[in-house]
Amino acid sequence: MVTNKPIPASGGSLIGATTINWEDAYKGPNVMWRVPRNIKWGDNIVVREDEIAVFYRDGKVLAYLDKPDRYSLTSMNARLAGNVIQALSGVRQEAEVYYLQKRLFDGKFGSAEPYVFRDPDFGLVQLRVFGSYRWRVGAADNFINQFVGTFGAITTPDVEGRLRDQMVILVYNTLGKMKDQGLRVTDLAGSLQTIEQAVLGLGPQHFGPLGVELNQIQGLSINLPDDVQAAVDTRSKMGVLGVNYMQYQAGQAMTTAAANTSGAAGSLAGAGVGLGAGLGIGYGMSGQMQGMYGPGPGTPCSKCGTLIPAGNRFCPQCGNPVGGPPPGATGGGTPCPKCGQPVPAGVKFCPNCGASTAPPPARKCPKCNADVTTAGKFCPNCGAALPT
Repeated sequence: MVTNKPIPASGGSLIGATTINWEDAYKGPNVMWRVPRNIKWGDNIVVREDEIAVFYRDGKVLAYLDKPDRYSLTSMNARLAGNVIQALSGVRQEAEVYYLQKRLFDGKFGSAEPYVFRDPDFGLVQLRVFGSYRWRVGAADNFINQFVGTFGAITTPDVEGRLRDQMVILVYNTLGKMKDQGLRVTDLAGSLQTIEQAVLGLGPQHFGPLGVELNQIQGLSINLPDDVQAAVDTRSKMGVLGVNYMQYQAGQAMTTAAANTSGAAGSLAGAGVGLGAGLGIGYGMSGQMQGMYGPGPGTPCSKCGTLIPAGNRFCPQCGNPVGGPPPGATGGGTPCPKCGQPVPAGVKFCPNCGASTAPPPARKCPKCNADVTTAGKFCPNCGAALPT
């Protein structure tokens, strides 16, 4: 039985009763404190604003004292009566009090074992999660029954160790639910706040049975294996540049070659020949890949290698026409009979418009009877109109 009538404080009495309170000097980071002796008849319990006291007798909760006040507790453990009862029955009555702090506590969590995330692009990826959280006691009865009765937790580090494990499980469960909704590895970095809110949303059903209230998740970090992180970074760069994988690799090779300035001039010349051949092969493979998987965002310039955006007829870097002569070629080629663009020698169709480069059959001028081999509409000899 519990009464909240104020009773004058005393250091002790004939039956051994005394006043009990949780001294501030002993609170510190501790979330819980068990009164280190059996409760006697008439003991006083002082409960402050930031505390909850739970009174147990013979393993049953008799009262939750969550209002600031002084309470007198009654049990059969009076000094004389308790000795008589124990002597007659051999049973010693258990009456105890647990104090809990109401304030918020900060904790950290991190995964000891990785979480296997099945991604449609990268396959099975091992993730590790880290972060901080803020919590407090929500339901005092569940908290004590779970942490004291089930887990045998005595100190705050015992409680925090259990909460860390539960936090990792909760984050993993959240990632699994979001993966089923379409979350990918490449989305993780930009979805951390969304994941934090989803974790908080699942907090009550996960931590409620433990008597814990989850208030905040912050600093969530999801780490990828180094090789997967490098692949994600590469894909991000490709998206910014607007190129496919083959074009990105060719550009990286050119950048690396341009940065390599070691060696003598003769060695550089030899390296240049090898580089030119290698890039030529690379562009040939790129063309084949584009034919298999669809066109890329541009065509490499035959002179300087710069990617020319689709629709452009001239290279924005060197001015070379699309389909123009390769490096080292002499002359500008024969003008196309249809569009006038230079066509390299030996090419049968114009790279710009696709027209045939073969000369048209000779025609007779109806006025001067001259042979006309051009594609014009008028005779270049006398100016007369030619038959179409």
